Amino acid sequence: MANLGEYFQIKGGKKLSGSIDVRGSKNATTPILAATLLTTETCTISNIPLIEDVFRMLEILTGLGAAVEWAGERTVKICAKDIDPKRLDVSLVKQLRSSILLLGSLSARFDSFSFYHPGGCVIGKRPVGTHFDALEKMGVHITSTDAKTYAIDAKNKKAAQVVLREFSVTATENAMMLAAALPRKTTIKIAAQEPHVEDLGRFLISMGVDIKGLGTHTLEIVGKKELHGAEHEIIPDANEAATFLIMGVATKSPIVVNNAREENLDLVLEKLREFGADFKIKNNSIEIVPTEKLKAIEKIDTRTYPGIPSDIQSPLGVLASQAEGETMIFDTLFEGRFNYLTELEKMGGQSKILNPHQAVIHGPAHLKGGAIKSFDLRAGASLIIAALCAEGISTIEEIYQVDRGYEKIEERLQKLGADIRRISKS
Repeated sequence: MANLGEYFQIKGGKKLSGSIDVRGSKNATTPILAATLLTTETCTISNIPLIEDVFRMLEILTGLGAAVEWAGERTVKICAKDIDPKRLDVSLVKQLRSSILLLGSLSARFDSFSFYHPGGCVIGKRPVGTHFDALEKMGVHITSTDAKTYAIDAKNKKAAQVVLREFSVTATENAMMLAAALPRKTTIKIAAQEPHVEDLGRFLISMGVDIKGLGTHTLEIVGKKELHGAEHEIIPDANEAATFLIMGVATKSPIVVNNAREENLDLVLEKLREFGADFKIKNNSIEIVPTEKLKAIEKIDTRTYPGIPSDIQSPLGVLASQAEGETMIFDTLFEGRFNYLTELEKMGGQSKILNPHQAVIHGPAHLKGGAIKSFDLRAGASLIIAALCAEGISTIEEIYQVDRGYEKIEERLQKLGADIRRISKS
């Protein structure tokens, strides 16, 4: 585990140059790792990002009894033949939000087990009711033994028609994983359609599941009781690609972002063009054409895919601080995503939080280095962008949050010419 006492020291004001590679998708990797529990045969997963959330998920699988073997720097082989849900590591589950994804695969493999409320980013309420409701419709009975512990009874699991209560990515994925082990047809309506949901679907298909409707809000899934092992390569991380694109635009730097898929970034690129950005787009890369004057846009409105992801609202907020004029941000999904604005204000940013879901950012702000803190994964990435734009030296605390989703980010940014160092307090 990363040193929780580490922090970043960044000297800002430098233009960046060169290219940076996007790693595998964090949000595709964790559900696909959970899905390896659906089979007793070996699965080989490649292009895995080397990040803390992935390491924690692999530790949970190992604790359950799965055989986990690295077969290269970014490839792992997993055989979950002899797993026991009684061995579930409570402390790791409570630390990792994406541990909720084990609910579907464990319900598929076992008739009864105990589960625990997951942890994760402090970005507002993230209830599990939609997950429970979906699985209840598929015959899984869930009772709360206390505020954080649940008894799962999956003896009567069955294929069904499931209408999700909301466009929940992880609830969609849990329902998909349970349906993958049920021989009759399950229909999931109001399904999320993010690229990483599609990637999980492709992995399940490679295990022998029949899925229709990937990339739409209605999925038809016919599973099998005995799924086989499979090989799968994780898609590039669209959120990481968006972060680097925003970083280049904000610092007015002509960097090239490799492994960036335009089709997964359509609206993000369009919003950046509204700010005044321009790009050269090739088959597997996007190059930023710097503009010296950014202009504010009327509104950034986060939505489920293909809308602007909530995950990049905070990097866009930092970008708005460098644009001339006033930008309204409306985060429809989470009420705790504006914590970064208080840190940005310490650096000279000007903003006003109107309510838990809306804020106004005024720019351009002349940011100055300061001591700031990362409250969550995406806030940490946004504050790195702010520090790179700022005059002087910034320190960013709580960088474990950044390590949860961005692999060795300081080493990769150093190759672009960024003056960033990881420093240990000890």
